[in-house]
Amino acid sequence: MKKTKVLYVEDETFLAKIVGETLESRGYEVVLEEDGGKALQKFTEVKPDICVLDIMLPHKDGFAIADEIREKDSNVPIIFLSAKSATADVVSGFKSGANDYIRKPFSIEELIARIENLLRTKPAEVAIQDEVMVGQYTFNMKRQTLSHVAESRKLSYRESELLKLLYEYRDRILERSEILTLLWGSDSFFNSRTLDVYITKLRGYLKQDPAIEIITIKGIGYRFVMS
Repeated sequence: MKKTKVLYVEDETFLAKIVGETLESRGYEVVLEEDGGKALQKFTEVKPDICVLDIMLPHKDGFAIADEIREKDSNVPIIFLSAKSATADVVSGFKSGANDYIRKPFSIEELIARIENLLRTKPAEVAIQDEVMVGQYTFNMKRQTLSHVAESRKLSYRESELLKLLYEYRDRILERSEILTLLWGSDSFFNSRTLDVYITKLRGYLKQDPAIEIITIKGIGYRFVMS
């Protein structure tokens, strides 16, 4: 049976040893990298099923690594493990494409539970072309761009994934809990409020086409309509 492969980027040797050995004892294959500058190369070589990244690393921080990984793979789950616990750091983590953020010190059992949750809810790749017409807009999912007439906007990873999900489920009700689980890994209060912000952003980006609506179904979720 193929083992789940974890790319673990951590420069604290003692912590890396404990976490790595614990994960391996639970049946995971752990590939450790201590140098942030080599993390993307390691990702390309090993093709992990999930990434666990520290933020404060030599030569390149975890935020930059996550951005680079997202350029190559929009679906692989990413978890940040960090002593940086300010709200701004957490928000930066999610903006760079992370699915989860765990503050140090942490319980290894919690880490394992979150890894298992993300692997269970890992979204399947959308079986549609890279570029689609969303009303009057051209949405390039691979490049994460949204274009209208002479204007082109680069979307963040999370904005692109949310628009992709809304487009895939267009004309149907998509529950908030489903969106949160697929894109953030959990439907926590913090993630729920973050979703509200992203919905507002997408409505603003799509306002040039009056035929497009992201309708809020109170207490349930959203319905994406192109009339």
